[in-house]
Amino acid sequence: MTRELKILMVDDHPMTLKGYETTLTNVENLNIKYIDGVHSSDEAYLKIKSSNNVPYDIMLLDINLPPSLDKRFLDGEDLGIMIRKEFPSIKILVLTMLNDNYRIGSILKSINPNGFMVKSKLTPKKLQEALITIMADDCYYCEIVSNLVRKQVSNTVEIDVFDKKILYHLSLGERMKNLPKLIPLSMPTIERRKRKLKYLFEAKDDKYLLEKAKEKGFKRALLTFF
Repeated sequence: MTRELKILMVDDHPMTLKGYETTLTNVENLNIKYIDGVHSSDEAYLKIKSSNNVPYDIMLLDINLPPSLDKRFLDGEDLGIMIRKEFPSIKILVLTMLNDNYRIGSILKSINPNGFMVKSKLTPKKLQEALITIMADDCYYCEIVSNLVRKQVSNTVEIDVFDKKILYHLSLGERMKNLPKLIPLSMPTIERRKRKLKYLFEAKDDKYLLEKAKEKGFKRALLTFF
């Protein structure tokens, strides 16, 4: 008999969680015993922390989650990063409406999920296939994600933690001259990074840069926009 599996679903839309649960109730070749659903990063963290006796095997993770109360997790990506570090045995399946090259590349690099699916193309059958594949220790990427990853090979765009901090403080209205006090980088380095960001986002000024970053889905860097 296959071992009993425990799944945690994290999404801030109750109907989405209900749909996932219905789909996961009868997955061929998988003995799914426990299915828990939560609507926030705070609830997810508490569930995982209290599940030491019966740890979760896989987590279905939405990226567009509201910030946690203490702002430790600004969205689902932050939660996924924490899971990778503190609970590496939990397999992560990202389920998101995002389909932008920049954002998907950032999530793939920061979380390195076992699976990545875009919700607009999600079907019950594909979700079941994803779980079976992931629990067989393989990765499952939907076609959109696979295609976007291939397109990035020749022109990789990377937004690191310092770039995100620059965007974050600019979004708060912080003046450039104050950024070296808030970010451990020199002014020339910060200016060079901001020029790079403007180039990547094809932005002519700071206001348009922040608008484009928001449009691309960099919620973690632009908390004040949400």
